[in-house]
Amino acid sequence: MKTIALFGGTGQTGQEFLKQALQQGYSIKALVRTPAKVTETSPNLELIVGDVLNAEDVKRTVAGTDLVVSLFGHVKGSPEWLQTNGTENILAAMREHQVPRIISLSGGGLPYEKDQPKFPDKAIRFIMKIAVPKVLNDAIRHAEVLKSSGVDWTIVRGPRLTNEPKKGDYRIGWVGVNAGTKVGRADLADFVVRLVENTEYDGQMPFVSY
Repeated sequence: MKTIALFGGTGQTGQEFLKQALQQGYSIKALVRTPAKVTETSPNLELIVGDVLNAEDVKRTVAGTDLVVSLFGHVKGSPEWLQTNGTENILAAMREHQVPRIISLSGGGLPYEKDQPKFPDKAIRFIMKIAVPKVLNDAIRHAEVLKSSGVDWTIVRGPRLTNEPKKGDYRIGWVGVNAGTKVGRADLADFVVRLVENTEYDGQMPFVSY
């Protein structure tokens, strides 16, 4: 089974991914700032205390893994370019340790060429540009960094996230194409776990929703 380097494992989606990936039998090296936030315990889980903005911490996490799952994002008080700078550290570590593939999580506000945004989608993006430009600009730049990296990448995007129980039934589309307005974190995590073995969406930005 593959060993996954996990970033953002203490967030709400990250905890769902961690639980489901361990249940599937994967080994995980997770970089965390606050180990007490990790509720899962497993002989297949190695916690590394550190920060995604510290290049050495990131290298220790990526070493000896098969792929990277990057689920970290902005919280209150995060640096402006958190996702971009953290992703650059991850990519540098991937090159050094010859890890070929990364799955990264972002929001539906991040535009993609296959999207066909309807009026509500356009309204949400407009509101994001006004209300949280930092988050949106960082997401866009992090995507540009991945596209030019030379590694295999997938950026998973989602709409409004909820904490409802896992259904195992959701749609994979693009914004405005076969897409809804919400998805549960447990099902979003389920899709990311599926991508560990499924390279169908490499080089793309699928949008997951109910």
